[in-house]
Amino acid sequence: MKFFKTLFGQVVLAVIIGIVLGMVVPDFAAKLKPLGDAFIKLIKVLITPIVFCVVVLGIAGAGDLKKVGRVGVKAVIYFEVVTTIALFLGIALAYFFQPGVGMNVDPQSLDAGALSSYVSSAQQVKSQSTVDFLMKLIPTTFVNAFAGGDVLQVLLISIGFGCALALLGQPGKPFLSLIEQASHVFFKMMFFVVKLAPLGVLGAIAFTVGKYGVGSLKQLGYLVALFYVTVGIFVLVVLGSILRIAGFNIFKFIRYLREELMIVLGTASSDSVLPQVMRKLERMGIKDSTVGLVIPTGYSFNLDAFSIYLTLAAVFIAQATNTPLSMSDLLTILVIALITSKGAHGVPGSAIVILAATLTAIPAIPVIGLVLVLSVDWFMGMARALGNLIGNCVATVVVAVWEKDIDKNQARRVLDGEIEVDLDEHVEDLGQITAPSPTSAAANP
Repeated sequence: MKFFKTLFGQVVLAVIIGIVLGMVVPDFAAKLKPLGDAFIKLIKVLITPIVFCVVVLGIAGAGDLKKVGRVGVKAVIYFEVVTTIALFLGIALAYFFQPGVGMNVDPQSLDAGALSSYVSSAQQVKSQSTVDFLMKLIPTTFVNAFAGGDVLQVLLISIGFGCALALLGQPGKPFLSLIEQASHVFFKMMFFVVKLAPLGVLGAIAFTVGKYGVGSLKQLGYLVALFYVTVGIFVLVVLGSILRIAGFNIFKFIRYLREELMIVLGTASSDSVLPQVMRKLERMGIKDSTVGLVIPTGYSFNLDAFSIYLTLAAVFIAQATNTPLSMSDLLTILVIALITSKGAHGVPGSAIVILAATLTAIPAIPVIGLVLVLSVDWFMGMARALGNLIGNCVATVVVAVWEKDIDKNQARRVLDGEIEVDLDEHVEDLGQITAPSPTSAAANP
């Protein structure tokens, strides 16, 4: 069938096979986890050099550094407003549906052993001041940022490098040409890796179903279902309304990103599609300088679904352990979650770690209650990754419209399907579609 010859069809087939293997041969399926892990590691190897090339080429091609600064400020303003809405939504729906009421869990009966490493990491996150966080953005050496895989550090270096090349003008052409050629190489490598997406998804799904079982959601199924519904409401209603104001349809936008979303659903990681998403947004008609700034920054500062998870899970634990929350407790959760969620992308086991750091600021809620959420964190992680990815893509479109950095006619034609963007061809030609040439960059010093 033609459908299964496309990457999207192959990923769908991989999801089905993974679920079947997990149900029929769970022990064997659980051993397939390395397939998913290997795929994500291969993607992460290429993320930092690709981000560097895209951001440098985008800024050097933009020429106007004041414009780059405006894009950054507008992105941060958008991130904070939308993230706050997500936090409020999580609390509101948790109180309305009360998923934890009736569980009557005694905190003393929970096993603290499973949380020891998470709580230890949470204490480090909580004790980290704003100055510490900002200092962490500065790498020890130029190479160390790439070796450590820290996207924010690479972004900082990329912005400085791109600005320097823009100011150099003609003398910077050789460097810009070299970076442009390097981008072609990295994107060609990404083309090879993306071909392995079905295997990665198969391994991740088979492991999940094989280890936890289809019935693993029964105990906390209400919480998981509510989280998915909440993320769905946020995407369709909140982000849908924002995108509508910008002049686009959320359903067409999701359809356009369906291949990437299926990969994210299978791997529970938005890292696995970062380069492809950046180029797809450029193919819509958004300037590469805007895409290169908003998407990497959003991966750490615009975690919409993650923000919903923090407040929803915190209230759930309070309800499950019969812990009353005052209005001041709720406000504290909001403020702390708004702070702790920033940079969570780079924290190992970030969801549980950041949730623990948030809860330690509210003495009334027993941190040990995290054990209740730990068993279903992977399932919630799928929705977190999907919601975060869609949120960052919408943010890029909105900032581009705000800054007039998007060709709306081209965007509508792409979303309407008048211009087909096949993922296989798209990834193969990534380095040739919109990267500014050294000549054009030098013409706009």
